[in-house]
Amino acid sequence: MKLTQGTIDDLLAQLGPDGRIYLPSNLDPQDLTDLLDSRYGTPRTLVLDGFTDPTVDESRGAALLVPFEDRAVTIRAWAYGDQWVGAGTARDAEGAERPVLVVARREVPQPLAAAPGEGEDVDWMERLRGITGWTQPAQRQDMDWAEVESRLGIALPSDYKRMVETFGEGAFDGFLDLNQEPWTHLRESGLLIWAGTEHKDMYCWRADGNDPDRWPVVVRSFDGEDLLFDCQAAEFVCRVLIDPRHPYTMACYFDTHWFMNYQVSS
Repeated sequence: MKLTQGTIDDLLAQLGPDGRIYLPSNLDPQDLTDLLDSRYGTPRTLVLDGFTDPTVDESRGAALLVPFEDRAVTIRAWAYGDQWVGAGTARDAEGAERPVLVVARREVPQPLAAAPGEGEDVDWMERLRGITGWTQPAQRQDMDWAEVESRLGIALPSDYKRMVETFGEGAFDGFLDLNQEPWTHLRESGLLIWAGTEHKDMYCWRADGNDPDRWPVVVRSFDGEDLLFDCQAAEFVCRVLIDPRHPYTMACYFDTHWFMNYQVSS
């Protein structure tokens, strides 16, 4: 079998909304993963070398593992609309390890508006949890913000600290990396860097004034241009994820959103 995007379309059509298929043993499972990766973006790893990630639940693609019982060897998962798509290897009824493709229904988190309603008092961190379908416990309750702020010589925005405590080390949609503490190599320009992307854009604050919760976000692009946004970090991330009109939108590429925690997703 020669794998192409057309082949993937045919296989997915065969599977329907729920199902799995064992593929020929001579097919390279990495080729299958690479094709899906180019289509759906960075996957989550559910099973690696026969060990299931203990944090896997319904919100992280657990339904993909049901058809294999305890025979999954390596399974990676992509969220796409109302469907989970998985690929990797599993043992068949005879015990042979073979490439597999699997799909399952996915409950899509209720969409949240990019902008609040009139008079609405928005907790942007709670909105961010809803947008990403985040159900895990706080990942970085160990953060010693007093030590970090003392070392930096400056207080940090409260919503940023909640982001780090809640999500930990990782990236929104596997793309927008959240720094665990601000980078300071643009500090001479008055900027502290709290996040960035693989496109070399740096998401910063303009650290002006004594109230860090009023610092605006500044995007320093790869070519050195600055673009200012009059909002806090959590609101900025929410809008990037779901507002198709935002200059740095990811809504054009993903119709559902998630956070890849590097400690549990590798």
